[in-house]
Parts: sequence; C-alpha cells; structure tokens
Amino acid sequence: MSEALDSLLDLLDLERIERDIFRGASRSAVVPRVFGGQVAAQALVAAGRTVPDGCQAHSLHSYFLRMGDPGAPIVYSVDRIRDGRSFTTRRVVAVQHGQPIFHLSASFQTYEEGMEHQVAMPDAPDPETLPTAAEMMPRYADRFTDPGMIDRVLEARAAVDLRYVEAPPFATAGQPRQPRSQVWFRTRGKLADDALLHVCLATYVSDMTLLDSVLLAHGRGGWAVGDVVGASLDHAMWFHRPFRADEWLLYDQESPTSSGGRGLGQARIWTEDGRLAITVIQEGLIRTPRER
Repeated sequence: MSEALDSLLDLLDLERIERDIFRGASRSAVVPRVFGGQVAAQALVAAGRTVPDGCQAHSLHSYFLRMGDPGAPIVYSVDRIRDGRSFTTRRVVAVQHGQPIFHLSASFQTYEEGMEHQVAMPDAPDPETLPTAAEMMPRYADRFTDPGMIDRVLEARAAVDLRYVEAPPFATAGQPRQPRSQVWFRTRGKLADDALLHVCLATYVSDMTLLDSVLLAHGRGGWAVGDVVGASLDHAMWFHRPFRADEWLLYDQESPTSSGGRGLGQARIWTEDGRLAITVIQEGLIRTPRER
C-alpha cells in the first residue's frame, strides 16, 4: 500500500467524540479549501458507523454549504432518522468554526434478492494501456501559469491511480468538445474487505472529475488552469452492486446542460467486468473569472 493511500485512510478514520459525534482532520486540495470529496466521504463514514451490522449504503444526497477550512478539523454530527427492518436512514451535518459546511442524507439497506437488469457498459480501452497521471501531466506543463500546479494535482491524487481515456480539459482549453469524459480509477494498494470503506473511497474519487464534461462543452481548462472559478453545489450517488475501490472502475461522465452559472454532471461507474456499480449526479457552480 502506498504512503499516500495510508494517509487517505487515516483521513477517513474519524475520531469518535460522542455516540453520534465524530471529528475528522482536514487538508488542502488543489485549490486552498477542503476537497469536497473528502467531506462527503468523511460524512458517509460517520453515518455508516452508526448503522446496524449488515446494512450497506445504497444512496446519498448532499449539499455543499460553505468552503471548508483546511487548517481546522471538521465535526460530524449524526442524526439517527430511522432504523427500519430493511432500511436505515441517517442525516449528517459537518461543522467548522460553529457553522455548517455540508449536509448529507444517507440510506442503508440490508441485502435482499430482487429483479435484476442494467444497461450495457460503454466501450473503453484497457486501463493498463493508458498513461498514468505522472506520465500524462508533464506533457501539458505549458498550460499552467502556476509552475507548482502539476505537483499539487499529483499530490492531491496520489492515493488514486486515475487515468484519462481522452485528453483532460486542461489539455484542450480553448477547443470545445463533446460534453463527455471517461476515466479509469482504483486505489494505489489493496484495501480491507470492508464494504463501507470501498463505498467511501468511491465517494471521495467521484468529486474529482465529474464536472470535466461541463468544461469540455465550453472549451474551458478548469480550476487548475484558472479559466473558471466555482465549486460543487450538491452531490448524489446510488450504489447498485458490490464493487472494490482497489480494482479498476470506469467513470463514464457527461453533462446534459449548463445554465445560470451552474453545470450538471451525471455519470455511471462500472466494474471492469461490466457490472453497473454506481450512478452519480452533481451540480456545480461554474463561472468565468471577472476582469480586473
């Protein structure tokens, strides 16, 4: 297991302060605020630690309310909304400096048999044939005005092997493309057989590239290039089938619309053998920088 993955697992191992109150550490992301995927994953960890054994996360719905301060811990308060025979519901509020920065509602279900169907997995190349981030990003060094940006991006994603199927937004800034993006990802090391851990790590990664398809439609390079400013507004996920975050997952993303300073991303996450594991939808605030 890589040192970066060890560090991420420590970040997700929340401290229990009271029965339903947890505390998590923070760290900065590519931009000087807490990464939204970190807050969402930590909140799901907090919720999952209060449900009965045998309950697995099947959906989450969340709102990002304020930017997180990477220099301060985050306190997660869990509200036990309902404990049913089949479904268990939790609500989590993440607080920093006395103010809520994130709300999460999560539902958990005990396993049961049911009707099965799914759409077909889209075509995608073998992930092992694609360049790693460390191999790919230096090719586009001239696109970044900040010489330290590549190192910060690689450090922020060091726990995850994330490989773009096609060129990322920053590589083709100024050239509008179809609003669709694919990446393969897996953790850089094997994980324990803990279903909640795998779900939380997929939640963490799901916030990394989902709005790329919005940027592609408008020929924008993204936050690292500096031709847009913005943040995640809300995030929803449905977990359909078991999966492992330490095995290759295909993140197939598209944007059906953007308007009013907001862009919508929707995606499906597939296992390498073609099982539909997760559906994701997110809306983000996306603005062009104001002229000074």
